[in-house]
Amino acid sequence: MSEKEMILVCNAHLDPVWLWEWEEGLAETLSTFRTAARFCREFDEFIFCHNESLLYQWVEIFEPELFEEIRNLVDEGKWYLMGGWYVQPDCNIPSGESFVRQALIGKSYFIEKFGKEPETAVNLDPFGHSRGLVQILKKSGYNSYLFCRPDSSLLELPGDDFIWQGYDGSELIAHRASEHYNSFKGKAVEKIRTSLKKHNDNEIVMLLWGIGNHGGGPSKEDLQGIRKLIESESEQKINHGTPDLYFDRLSKSEKKLGLFQNSLQPFAVGCYTSMQKVKRKHRELENRYYMAEKMLSIAVINGLIEYPHAELREALEDLLFSEFHDSLPGTSISEVEPYILQRLDHGIEIISKLTAKAFFSLLSGEKAAAENEFPIFIYNPHPYKVKQITICELQPPEPNLDSEVFLIPELMDMDENTITFQLEKKSCNILDDQRKRIVFETELKASSMTRFSCRLKKIKRDKIDVIKEEELDLHFKNESSELIIDPETGLINKYRVEGIDYLKPGSFKLIVVKDSPDPWGMKVRSFRNVEGEFKLLDSFDSAYFAGVPEKELDPVRVIEKGPVRTIVEALFKYKHSFLCIRYKIPVTGSEIEIEMRVSMQEKDKMLKVCVPSTLEDPKCIGQTAYGVEDFTGNSDELIAQKWIALISGDGKKSLTIINSSTYGFDQDNGELRLSLLRTAAHAAHPVEGEKNIMRNDRFEPRIDIGETVFNFWLNAGNSSERRDRIDREAQVKNEEPTVLCCYPAGKGKSIAPGVLLSDNVVQLNALKMAERGNQLILRLFNPTEYRKRTKVNVPVLGKEFTAELNVFEIKTIAIDLESKKHIEVDLLERNLLS
Repeated sequence: MSEKEMILVCNAHLDPVWLWEWEEGLAETLSTFRTAARFCREFDEFIFCHNESLLYQWVEIFEPELFEEIRNLVDEGKWYLMGGWYVQPDCNIPSGESFVRQALIGKSYFIEKFGKEPETAVNLDPFGHSRGLVQILKKSGYNSYLFCRPDSSLLELPGDDFIWQGYDGSELIAHRASEHYNSFKGKAVEKIRTSLKKHNDNEIVMLLWGIGNHGGGPSKEDLQGIRKLIESESEQKINHGTPDLYFDRLSKSEKKLGLFQNSLQPFAVGCYTSMQKVKRKHRELENRYYMAEKMLSIAVINGLIEYPHAELREALEDLLFSEFHDSLPGTSISEVEPYILQRLDHGIEIISKLTAKAFFSLLSGEKAAAENEFPIFIYNPHPYKVKQITICELQPPEPNLDSEVFLIPELMDMDENTITFQLEKKSCNILDDQRKRIVFETELKASSMTRFSCRLKKIKRDKIDVIKEEELDLHFKNESSELIIDPETGLINKYRVEGIDYLKPGSFKLIVVKDSPDPWGMKVRSFRNVEGEFKLLDSFDSAYFAGVPEKELDPVRVIEKGPVRTIVEALFKYKHSFLCIRYKIPVTGSEIEIEMRVSMQEKDKMLKVCVPSTLEDPKCIGQTAYGVEDFTGNSDELIAQKWIALISGDGKKSLTIINSSTYGFDQDNGELRLSLLRTAAHAAHPVEGEKNIMRNDRFEPRIDIGETVFNFWLNAGNSSERRDRIDREAQVKNEEPTVLCCYPAGKGKSIAPGVLLSDNVVQLNALKMAERGNQLILRLFNPTEYRKRTKVNVPVLGKEFTAELNVFEIKTIAIDLESKKHIEVDLLERNLLS
């Protein structure tokens, strides 16, 4: 039997923000790194380990001499670059592509500045870990993963060392640090002795230590104590080391590791929903960033612009910073929340300008507007056709002040076919006949600009269609679907697709669940203590909430009706809080949009939307980071990304719901309950032995008090068809094609489509220029459990090839713009064949 060995991994838990603002996080980073560097010189045997490239960037900017000393220590093997991500992000909420960028930006920085590349990914503090990480890590050059949560009381694993398998079958060695990542000052030796006894039978042991939850890392007292312990310990070898060293030893040992094939959940399930405003803004920047990349890349390969690497990097770092594991989950202090929103808004402002640059460059070759024409352009960045309801506002040259006539649009496509449309209330609240809000259904060309032509003509005002009270039928039926809204409750009573009922009466009811000030939800695994529900207003309260001068207003009304869609508005109340639901019902098709505008004033509550289905013994699945999770049989609070679905027990029928910004939900007996928001307090951490979570002698604000808007898209039908379509539908709802009424110069060459895919399932999740070199990067993903093949066509490059993708496979292709050759690369954009 080989000699037993304990590897001590010293780290400092440095949150850039949490109970402090970023400037304090910066100050603690500089102090901790400075102290660690000094101890690396004073103690020959000592190795300091730290991750997160952001913190090294801070040192490089604010204390360059210290940065150079760290570089020297790295070269000498005294300082270990651990993990290699930009920050330790939340490991549930970011999209799969955002996780890719955490590794790409972090590892690229370490390779550039230090010439080193960590092989062990490290996320010690995040609150659970998506199974989709496995494939991302493997294709980013990692072979192992180190984490702490959830502990054994919440999740049973084959052992603290195990093989973690991803959705696609990828595998890596993972280790749960069950004794956590830190130690108290002067207590490191005690922690080591306790661990030695606990793991007496283990051939190889790794123990993390380091002071504090703010910084700190090593102390002189602890290092001196550890030195004495190492010198006196005869039964077991104890050394300072690194996670890479531990996993190398483990892989060469005879220890048999069990297999784990799920996400590492649950922990702090309240984080799936807390601080909704940050989650919504993060989703917005995520969507807009990856869409802008696609548009910019298409403009670049058409020779229209230079790729804006620097501006994109700045916006991307705003996105990645916001994903930090106390920012995105909503567990930081009140001062941090506006800062994160500020960073996200900064990123959005950069991306909005870059999107406009791409959009206007892609107007190249379009004819100038004819006299009295209002051209409408829609750019679809996706590699497939998109059928959607489009909304566009346009501005006539001047307001129409003629009280006898009304300006009505005429809308045509470029083949001079008349397009059916309807006018709806414009965004502004000016009653003059001025702006026009045009709503029409169309099919957009793949990865291309689609043009429509609008002209205005005068008609007599008495010819304008007006919604009449006798027409206010709340029963809607078309060739494929049927919907009934109950005028007594304001809720959906029937939703039928192709003759099959999918919902029980009372669907989309908003319930209020008793909660606590704790934003983590440390002590719970579900939220099921229902306190009440939002009820339909009477006509007097309806008028008050709507802000109309009349004393009465029907709480359920049709507010828009035309040949494209009908919008029904329903108004509700719970104690001091209000709710406006707008059901957007198309004239054709079965997809219903539900917009919920909540004005929340109740503290320490959670809001959930109830969607009781008629499906018997359904399977429940949902989108996660580059994967799909099966939630069947789990009634805890769960987390999914852009969509969730119920599939009937016989596998033939499916109900799907796409969201704009929510993540938490639960499910039981065929009912989905979507978590909207929690009005917990900022950073209210439960403390053992204390009855109350927070002080009760003063006013304390709560998270997400005020108005918040949520959007859901409901659909149903054949299970296999819904499964094939849902990922692309969710992508389009989140990365909406850009629409604008504008006037091209009428110059330039015609633009070829960007990237086209021949199948109806495979996604193009990223289209960008390479971080280094003149290559176009395509990231394809198969979101199903079946092998897929698609033909990839890049017309402007004259390039076409076939890509085969295994189940849930991420495949990254680099096309050289000069040679037009393509190769498969890893997620760090390195040739897999080299």
